[in-house]
Amino acid sequence: MRMRRKKNLGPRMERCAAWQIREPETLRGSWRSLLPGAAELRLELGCGKGRFTCQTAAAEPEVLFVAVERVPDAMVMAMERARDMDLKNVFFIDADAARLPEFFAPDEVDRLYINFCDPWPTKRHAKRRLTHRNFLLLYRQVLKDGGEIHFKTDNAPLFEFSLPEFAAGGFPTREVTRDLHGQGVRGIMTDYEAKFHELGTKINRCVAVKDVLPPQPEPEGPETGADTDEEAQP
Repeated sequence: MRMRRKKNLGPRMERCAAWQIREPETLRGSWRSLLPGAAELRLELGCGKGRFTCQTAAAEPEVLFVAVERVPDAMVMAMERARDMDLKNVFFIDADAARLPEFFAPDEVDRLYINFCDPWPTKRHAKRRLTHRNFLLLYRQVLKDGGEIHFKTDNAPLFEFSLPEFAAGGFPTREVTRDLHGQGVRGIMTDYEAKFHELGTKINRCVAVKDVLPPQPEPEGPETGADTDEEAQP
């Protein structure tokens, strides 16, 4: 189920214009100019309504956060959250994850969050999954050596698919758990995560660290149009 079209979307976006980067390619290699002295630059793919984005940014004001979101109806709610919290260290771009190398220079990004992405459950859509190795090869282009991907999903088949993909893409995993909140809530939740945690759904999580890339087969380009909006899921 898709998110309903927001009323007055245009005016609402304009009122949050200070938090949106409309031409991200112009900042390639100089994102830290948005927060001089930033300790790190972190990306989130698919921020939904922005609960995780904004609460994490508020907790770590020395870190620069950039949320990549393809669905304007979700992004406007996230930007309104950032505005209402008066955050100075978080910005939003409307783009596809496949375009990250156009927007960020090599080694520019310290950490990447993938929270509750579309699982694309059918085999023929596997290349659209944001943890498919084709996407991982793109992330390698912008992540620094030792940079991390923090991945969370409620979808067990997607998680089991992703672990060998991380390994094949040169991202050994650690902190692997299939029940993140089993002993009590850990970390900041997304809106989607909080809803499903209340229903008793187990949350899978791991951290994948950029390391040496194993030998690769002939590359295939990732499919565009990957759905990065956590709120678009049923």
